[in-house]
Amino acid sequence: MKKIAHILLIILVLTVLATPVSASGYSRTLQFGYKGEDVLKLQRSLNQKGYYNYNIDGIYGKITEKAVIDFQIDHGIRIDGITGPETQRTLYGSSTPDVYWLARIIEAEAGGESYTGKVAVGNVILNRVYSKDFPNTIYNVIFEYYGNIPQFSPVADGTIYNTPSEESVNAAKDALNGVRPVGNSTYFFNPNKAAGSWIVKNKNYVSTIGGHVFYQ
Repeated sequence: MKKIAHILLIILVLTVLATPVSASGYSRTLQFGYKGEDVLKLQRSLNQKGYYNYNIDGIYGKITEKAVIDFQIDHGIRIDGITGPETQRTLYGSSTPDVYWLARIIEAEAGGESYTGKVAVGNVILNRVYSKDFPNTIYNVIFEYYGNIPQFSPVADGTIYNTPSEESVNAAKDALNGVRPVGNSTYFFNPNKAAGSWIVKNKNYVSTIGGHVFYQ
């Protein structure tokens, strides 16, 4: 029995050594063909941030590699499809993806509005995230559909994928840090571009900022 226990201990040590973790606390460098728990973690993180919408299986295949490349492109880091220290720091080490997606919808919806108008749009998106009536992530709120119709027109026309300005990024950060110029509003529209009849009839007016009216 002692001999068997000794063998099992050796196997356990070898298993730990076979999956190295860097001094920074991140996983081994991952790339095409790898398998394991760290690949599962990678896929889950990419899924949560809207880059990987397929089976989470712990296998670093072509779909996972493509998701990593898309993430690298969006975040201005080395584009190689390999999840090394830089990609892991960006993916796991901050809320950058939340800031970036919030900045994208702000830019698309309020690129020509004042800074307060930009923060107000971020305020609405976050109110939806925190409401039981809407999805609970920024990405899923932005890409929510009713039937075949997206909730936000930039999703339909593709402008959601435009690169946000520095002002939109800063507005997103302020909204995430609790700046709430339109309080509990969960709806907004531009009266010059849409009637917003259902909103006007069913929701309470909060304020007007620039070209947008806000309701809760």
